[in-house]
Amino acid sequence: MTTTTDARTFAALGDPTRLEIVTRLTAGPASVSELAQPLPMSLRAVLKHVEILEDVGIVRTVKTGRVRECRLEPKALDRATQCIDDLRTRWERRIDRLEQVLREEGDQR
Repeated sequence: MTTTTDARTFAALGDPTRLEIVTRLTAGPASVSELAQPLPMSLRAVLKHVEILEDVGIVRTVKTGRVRECRLEPKALDRATQCIDDLRTRWERRIDRLEQVLREEGDQR
């Protein structure tokens, strides 16, 4: 079952900018400035996206002086992966049952 935390995680990842930030962070830590460089928005707007990712636990930031470094938190993504795997298993079982019912109906004709 999907929890509120899972729903918030998927909502955060549903935004293209935040997904791009997460994708970039899979290559390793980066400062907010580095994350903002390829994006068509202000540094402040990127920081807002980072804060949302941090609020749901996907990203952790550490501020050293004037630089805020961002890192992925794999455990949050592990929870999302497990949720997707659970949903996939549930739907595969339902499809298997549907195929069985359709096969049985076809045999009765």
